[in-house]
This record gives sequence, structure tokens and C-alpha cells, in this order.
Amino acid sequence: MTAVATPVPARTDTLPMPRLIAVELRKLADTRAGLWLLIVIGLVTAGTSAIQLGWADDESQTFTAFYTFGLLPSAVLLPVLGILSVTSEWSQRTALSTFTLVPARGRVLMAKLAAGTLIAIAATAATAVLAAVANLIAGPLGGDASWSLDSSLIWQSLLLQVIFVLMGIGFGALLLSTPLAIVIYFALPTVWTVLGEAISGLRTASEWLDLNVTSQAMTEPDMTGGEWARLAVSAAVWVALPLLLGAIRVLRREVS
Repeated sequence: MTAVATPVPARTDTLPMPRLIAVELRKLADTRAGLWLLIVIGLVTAGTSAIQLGWADDESQTFTAFYTFGLLPSAVLLPVLGILSVTSEWSQRTALSTFTLVPARGRVLMAKLAAGTLIAIAATAATAVLAAVANLIAGPLGGDASWSLDSSLIWQSLLLQVIFVLMGIGFGALLLSTPLAIVIYFALPTVWTVLGEAISGLRTASEWLDLNVTSQAMTEPDMTGGEWARLAVSAAVWVALPLLLGAIRVLRREVS
């Protein structure tokens, strides 16, 4: 009697990384919270251009002004989307299915980081398009409509968006609770900024460890070596450290 070979199921943890990233990108809009957050980011970004067209001085209606002001909504709200990308796995109880299909949790985390980076790039590109449209409208309305933009601002602003998104993912992975992660993400850096300004003994440390302070240099062209050094130190504290500790927690936490 001939034995029938049992098919060996394919190993889902060897799925190609591009497919995992595509899945994580889709997850960003799978929940109502994520979908509405993306819609709000788009509407508010468009609203910044409308505000400048309606109320800003004619001299302030330039592509640079539309672009830099338009980046504010995504800088504030995209990190929340990064938080949701991690915490929703646990709040929606999808972590069990996710890590069953892809047991290598590190690959899932890497896919989430890549998806967050891509959404930051897409948001920056969309902001540039909206800024260009607003600038075209500003010309006939009497605005300056200048197209000059320092090239360093393009990639500095893009890097800033990525930093904030990765920071959100880090806080989400570290805390694994959507409300707690959102509150801590906004409250803790703000408290540190206030203390750094109010207490003279903390001012020097704040210049190196306050991401709200060090990131301001990225809104100006041609950052100096010292500004890059201070940004790197603050990013290590507020982005790299939460990502590292969060990754350890996600890798070790029992899924139920």
C-alpha cells in the first residue's frame, strides 16, 4: 500500500518583505480610526493652503510658505497613525493572527517601520503637490507666487516627518496601549520643553535632549554640524531608545 505524502504548508514567515510592507500599509486604513485620521490629515493639509490664500499677506504667499505650513498637520497627526499601527494589533486582538501567519515578529516590526516611512514620504509629496496648486492660485489673486525653495529644505522636511512617525511607532511599541501612548507621546516632550525653558539648570541639557528644540533647525536651510549633532542626540533619546525598548517588549510579550 502506497503512503500518500502530506503536503507541507508554506512557511508564511518567509513571505517577501515587500508583501509584508504592503500588508502593513493596508492596515493603516483598515480601522475606522486610521482611515479617518488619514482623511483628516488630507483635509487639514489642504486647509492650510486655503488659510494662507485667504488671510496671509501677498508677500507670504509663496511655494516655500505653502509647503512648510502645509507640513504641520502631518507632523502632528502622522505619529498618531504610527502609534495605531502597533497598538491596534493588541487592542483589536489581531496580534495573534499576525504573529501566527508571520512568527518572526522582528520582520513584522521592520515592515511597520518601512510602512511608516513610506506614508511619511507620501504625505510630504502630497503636501508639495497641494502647495504647488495653492501657489498657482495665489498668482492670479495677487500673491507673490514665488517658486524658490532651498533644496536642503526638501530632504530636511522629509527626514523630520520620518523621525516623528518612527517616534510614534516607538511609543506605540513601548506602551502597547493606544490612549496611553498618544497621551505620553504628546505630554512627555511638552513637559520636558517647559521644564527646559523654566529651569536654568536644564537649559543646556535641553539644547541636546529636547527634540522639539533640536528639530526646529530642520525648518531652516543648510543645518550646521552642531545642529545635526544635537538632533542626532535627541533623536537617539526620543526615537531610537523607545524603538529599541518597544521592539524588546513586542518580541517578548505573550500573545493571547
